[in-house]
Amino acid sequence: MSTCYTTDAPPISEYAIIVDPRDNLAVVKQETVPGLELGLPGGRVIRVNARVPAGHRFATRDIPRDHFVLQYGQPIGTSLDIAEGEYISHDNMSDEVPVVRDLPADLYTPPPDYFPVSERSTFMGFRRPDGRVGTRNHVLIVPTSMCASHEALQISTIAEFTLYSREKYPNVDGIVPIPHNKGCGCQDGSTIDVMLRTLSNYADHPNVGGVILMDLGCEKTNLTKVEQYLLQREKNFNKPVVKIGIQEVGGTQAAIERGLKEVELMLPEVNHTIREEVSVSELVLGVKCGGSDGFSGISANPSLGRASDLLIRSGGTVLLTEVPELCGAEHLLANRAKDAETGRAVYRLLDWYKEYASKFGAVLNQNPSPGNIAGGLLNITIKSLGAMAKAGTTRVEGVVEYAETAKARGLHIMQGPGYDQESTPGLVAAGATVVVFTTGRGTTIGNAIAPVIKLASNTPVFDRMSRDLDLSAGGVIDGTESIDEVGARVFEHVRRVASGEIQAKAEEHKHREFQFWAEQTVSL
Repeated sequence: MSTCYTTDAPPISEYAIIVDPRDNLAVVKQETVPGLELGLPGGRVIRVNARVPAGHRFATRDIPRDHFVLQYGQPIGTSLDIAEGEYISHDNMSDEVPVVRDLPADLYTPPPDYFPVSERSTFMGFRRPDGRVGTRNHVLIVPTSMCASHEALQISTIAEFTLYSREKYPNVDGIVPIPHNKGCGCQDGSTIDVMLRTLSNYADHPNVGGVILMDLGCEKTNLTKVEQYLLQREKNFNKPVVKIGIQEVGGTQAAIERGLKEVELMLPEVNHTIREEVSVSELVLGVKCGGSDGFSGISANPSLGRASDLLIRSGGTVLLTEVPELCGAEHLLANRAKDAETGRAVYRLLDWYKEYASKFGAVLNQNPSPGNIAGGLLNITIKSLGAMAKAGTTRVEGVVEYAETAKARGLHIMQGPGYDQESTPGLVAAGATVVVFTTGRGTTIGNAIAPVIKLASNTPVFDRMSRDLDLSAGGVIDGTESIDEVGARVFEHVRRVASGEIQAKAEEHKHREFQFWAEQTVSL
C-alpha cells in the first residue's frame, strides 16, 4: 500500500526518470541515499528505501509477486514481490517475460510525412559511376587472407608517411588496409561466402575510390575468388583496381615495393573525384551501440532514433544490427514490418541466433556484459528495449544477411552479432557510409573506411572521454535538452561529417578497426 510522507519532497524528476507513464519504476539519474523522499506527479510522495546506483531502478509503487515489472511500457521482468521505493535487482525480479509472436493482421504503416525533395537537406559527397554516393574517398588495400595482411598493413603505413599528404591530394581521405585473421584454408561453404562477400563489398564500397587486392597465392580465398564476387554484382565494378600476388612477385619485400608503386600511380586518379552537393537521401546510416548503460535507452538511443527518422523521411536508408540485442523486443520490430513475411523474417533472425547460441551452451539473455550490468542493464530485455530505439519509429522495410546490401531504401535489419569489432564492419559492408555509435560507458572503436560518430548517453562519460566521443545526449538526462533537440543535433552532425566538413573523433585518432563475422548466417 502506498504511503505519503512529507509534503515538501523534491519532484522525482530531479533524481530519476519515469520513461513511460505505464511504468511502475523510475531510473535513477544519480545515486540515491536510503530514506530519500520524492514527489510523484499528482502529489503522492514515496520514500526510496535503499542506495540505488545511477542507471538502476526503484519501484514507484508496489509490484505484487508474479506481476510484470515495466519499463518503456513493456515487461522487463517478473516481480518476486517488490515494495514501493525498493531497489529493483535480481534479488527481487526474475528475468522471465512473456514471449509474444502473434503478427497483427494489419502491420505498421508509417504516416505520410516523408519530406518532399525540395525540403531535404543536402551534403557534399563523392558520386560514383554507378550512382551511389560516398562520404569518404579512400585508397583501400584488401588482403584476401591473413597470409597477405602483413604486407597490406605495411604498404598502407609506409604510403601514408611517404606518398600521401592532404595538401597534395585534397580529395583523398587516406590509404587504408583491412588486415584480418581469416581465409587461407578455412572451411568451405558459408564461412568463405561471408568472408568474400564482406571483402568484395568493401572493395566495391562508395567510400572507396581505388583498390589494391592482395593474396599470397595458394589460399582458398584468393584473388580469383574475390574477382568472381565482384563480377557477380548488378552494378559494374568501375574504379581503379590492381592485383598483387605475393608469391608471384617474389615475396614480402617485393610485394610491398610493388604495392607502393601502385599506390603512387593510383593516388592522382582517385584524387580526380571531387565532392558535389547531393541529397541526404543518398546517405546510408548504420546505427550501433556498445558499452551501454541504463541511460543508453533513455537518452542516446532514442535521440539517434529521431535522427534515423529524419533520414528515412528524407528518403535515406538506416541499417540496424546486433540481433542478440533485440531479444525480448523483437515483437515490437516485427509488428512494424511492411508486411507479414518481413515480420516473420525478423523472428527468423532471432530464432537462428538462439539456436546458434544453444550450440555453445549459451542463451541470449546472457548477453549483457559486466559493464552493462554495472550500468543498470540487468538483463537482455532491458538492453533490447533500449537498443531498438536507435532505429526510430518508421516501418521495417526488410532484413538482410550479415554484410549483405539492402535492395531498397528505408529501415533494414542486418543479421549480426553484438560484438562491436564484427558488427560495425558488417554494417559498412552492407553499405553504411557513416555510422553513429551510442555508448554509456565509453568506447573508442572506429572503422577502416567509414566515419564512426560516438554519441554519449550521459554527461559524466562525455566530459571524461570528450576527446573520443563526438556528441552527448546527456542533456536528456540532465533535463536541459529534449530527445527531439538532441536528435536534430545528431542529424546535423551526421550531415557535416558526411560532407567532410569535420572528422569523427575516431577518424582523428586513426581508429581503423576491421574484422568480420565468418559464421553460418543463413537465417532469412
